[in-house]
Amino acid sequence: MTARHAGGGAAGRLAVALAAVGALTAGIGVWATVAEGDDRCAVDSRLVAPCGAWWGAYIPYDEDSSLVRPVHAFEKKIGRRLDLVYTYHDMSGNELDGTLLTPDERALGRDRMLMLAWESTVWKEPHHAGYTETQLGWRNIASGRYDTEVIDPQIRRVKAYGKRVFLAFDQEADARIKEGAGTPAEYVAAYRHLRDRFERLGADNVVWVWTVSGYLGSADAMKRLYPGDDYVDWIGMDQYNYYLCHGTEDWRDFDESQRPAYDWLRENVSADKPVMLSEFSTAPDPRRPGRQRDWYTAIPEVAPTLPGVKAYVHWNRAVPGPGCDLTVDSGPGLDGYRIAGRDPYFRQDVPGR
Repeated sequence: MTARHAGGGAAGRLAVALAAVGALTAGIGVWATVAEGDDRCAVDSRLVAPCGAWWGAYIPYDEDSSLVRPVHAFEKKIGRRLDLVYTYHDMSGNELDGTLLTPDERALGRDRMLMLAWESTVWKEPHHAGYTETQLGWRNIASGRYDTEVIDPQIRRVKAYGKRVFLAFDQEADARIKEGAGTPAEYVAAYRHLRDRFERLGADNVVWVWTVSGYLGSADAMKRLYPGDDYVDWIGMDQYNYYLCHGTEDWRDFDESQRPAYDWLRENVSADKPVMLSEFSTAPDPRRPGRQRDWYTAIPEVAPTLPGVKAYVHWNRAVPGPGCDLTVDSGPGLDGYRIAGRDPYFRQDVPGR
């Protein structure tokens, strides 16, 4: 999430979804049994877990720029290890934010998957604290202007890491157009150039995620921003229940907040690419605190009816503005998130490579 948030098929899959619904209804451990003893549940080369979905989160750095400590603390609160840790980087090349696969990321990646969001910007504050940045421009990325000094060194680091990682280039590209990043055609060219560059340098351990906001007011732009099936492995979307964070009374439960964008992407972009809820969360309702708990506890029931969604990544950071605490660090939100994360649907074996 960035400042733009603050203002802003198949028979087999059907069978899996029906099995999950049955398991949830009967209260039996179908998912655990299938995942343990059935090769159909083996993770594929795109890191898709066919018998459920990954459970992940974005956790901010602490005041000492440690990522390991806050991730471990969050995991202790929620009573489980995250499958996936989501981090964000600019293209400054500095050690703090511009280095892909920092020592902390490597440490966490030993028994978790990593999702790297790489922005074609240079942040003006450490860890993008104030959400201000300088755009490098999609046209410049596509031209190769930054290959030698900025992009290639990071590609070599990812290659040397060896283990598969998710990577998203300029997530929420639809919101970046108005910020001066460029046109949809320039974004497509930049995305393709970046993936081609990784492949040219032999970094074949990257699973490519194309992430948009999912805001249907940007539907036309999202269509034009798609780099094509040959360049995209997963589709990501960032949808929230902002509620009072946007100064409205429009409370949307988990299903209402995610299904419209999911259905649109399935119908208009790809019917079969795996989908990642690459950022999701709800603001609290101070008048009805239990609502936040219920928002999260509904996730395991809804998840099998969104069979293409294969990763759920919580945004665990407050954003500027009243009512905008999107974290689940305490209270009803934490209770609900803990319950959802215990569900067998989100208990898949994380691959070692």
